[in-house]
This record gives sequence, structure tokens and C-alpha cells, in this order.
Amino acid sequence: MKLRLWVGLVVVAGVAAALWWRSRPDDRVFWQGYAEADYVNIGPPLQGRIIQISVARGDYVAKGAALFRQDDIDDRAALAQAKAVQAQAEASLINLQQGAKPAEIAAAEANLADAQAAANKAADNLRRDSALLKAGYATRQIVAQETADAQSAVAHVASIRAALDLARAPNGRDAEIAAQAAQVASLRAATAQAQWRVDQRSMTAPAAGVVADVMARPGETIDAGAGVVSLLPPENIFVRFFVGETQLASIHLGDRVRLICDNCPGGANGLPGHISFIAPQTEYTPPVIYSDSQREKLVTEVEARPDPAQASLFNPGMPVQVEPAK
Repeated sequence: MKLRLWVGLVVVAGVAAALWWRSRPDDRVFWQGYAEADYVNIGPPLQGRIIQISVARGDYVAKGAALFRQDDIDDRAALAQAKAVQAQAEASLINLQQGAKPAEIAAAEANLADAQAAANKAADNLRRDSALLKAGYATRQIVAQETADAQSAVAHVASIRAALDLARAPNGRDAEIAAQAAQVASLRAATAQAQWRVDQRSMTAPAAGVVADVMARPGETIDAGAGVVSLLPPENIFVRFFVGETQLASIHLGDRVRLICDNCPGGANGLPGHISFIAPQTEYTPPVIYSDSQREKLVTEVEARPDPAQASLFNPGMPVQVEPAK
């Protein structure tokens, strides 16, 4: 009888201890939150008609992968025209910067050599007959004629040398060349702008990630800046939670935390993360925080980011429990 009584007391004590253990206040520090993400909405910089979409919802795309393409027929025609006008202006600039044709310059150089030879001969004759005049073997009339011939030969050399310099000089004046160079620079900028418009008709992924949504279809005309593909890079996933005033002083930017969620690897130990944002103002507890243990009226919004390699394990909207890392 006494044995039964002791057994009963032990059972009652065990049940009472279990009930107390389950109902005891949880003194662990944790915060209730949920996964969130910064989506990258990709749209065209220019208005145009969508002719091809290369991705679908749920696709994983690498950085630089093709997303969608707009009709670019008009832009390509404008680019071809800009290139043609630029080429014409560049040819005109080269023509202004160049001198006469090589054959014309060679002929002018030959004429100069011939004139220089004639001038040298005239000078030699003048020197010889001037000496003979002193000896009485030449007349003054001959020396006077040879003096005039030598002066004429020198003037002829100067004239041909000036013609050669003109042939070698640019065809255009300095002001004309400067104006044409400015025109070429302007047309090159117009060509670059036309090329940019063509390039913008084909959009690629700015980062690797999952296609969260496709908001347009081929055939639709999309305004500039309107979203066509919503992309979710894993590094843009974070956990938003709220910390009460009494615990706010204990957390800091960069602090390590544990992120615990249903079916997440790591079990009760959770996955590692760090605090990346602490709001500068407090607010009333938002209704999305439904935990009875998180009923402080004034809280501060905090964000924590998981390690990049594990960020894709969190789906936006899923509940996540955040604990300080030990």
C-alpha cells in the first residue's frame, strides 16, 4: 500500500514538473520576424514594343543572361544613317588636312630643282664674266644682262618654292579645319547615341538570381521604365524583425545572429547571419508580429542578412525567429 502511494506521488510530481517546465517563462532572447527581399524590377529605358521574352517565372538566370528584347528596326536604321554621315564628315576633314596629291608635289619638287640649277648657272656666268670685265675680256652690256638673268633666276626659284610649300600645306585654312573637326566630333557623339539606343533594346540580367515575375508579354508596347522582369538575387534576401526598447541597446550593426525557421538546415541552432540595419526611429508593434511574447508596444525595426551562400534557403514571407549568436 505504501509502495503504491509512493509511486503515485512520484508520478504526480513528475507530471507537475513536466507541466511547470512546459509552462515556465521562456527567458531566451529572441525576436519574431519574417523573410523579405529587395526585388530588382528591370524595364526598358526607352518606350517600345516587346518582341521577345527569354525567361519565365522561376527560372534561375546568370549575370548577363538575356531577359527580353524590343523592336529595334528604326534604331538600327538611324544608327546606319549616323555612321554614314560621320564617315562622310571624316573624309572631308582628312581632305582638308591633307595637301596636294603626291604626284603634284613630286612635279613641284622637280620644277624647283630645275629652277635652282638654272639660278646656279646664272650665278656662275655672272661671277665669270664679272672677273673677265675687270681683265678687259668682257663688256659691261654682257655683265649687266647676266646680272638681270641671275636676279630673275633667284626670283623664279622663290616662286616655285612658294608653290611647293602651298602644295604641301593642308587644303583648308585653319578655321575651316577646326570647324570640320568640331562637326566630326558632333557626329561621332550622335553615332554613339544611336548605338546606345540599339543596345538598350536588348536587356540582360544585372545580377544572377531567380526570376520572380514576368509582367509583360511579346507584342505589348511598354513605356520607358515600366517593369518587365522582376529579378530576385539571393544577396537581396534579408530578415525583418522588431526589437523592443528594453533590448535595443544590446544589438549593434554587424552583430552575429541565428536565423531559425521551419525546415531550415541547422535545426534549433539555425543559420548564421548578421544585423545589417537598425531603424533610426521606434514604432508601434506592427500587426504582422503575431507572437504573444512580442507584445511590447514600442519596437524598432531591424534587418539581418543571412550568409550569401545560404540566403536562397529563405523564401520571402516565411516566419523566421532571430536569436543573438552565442
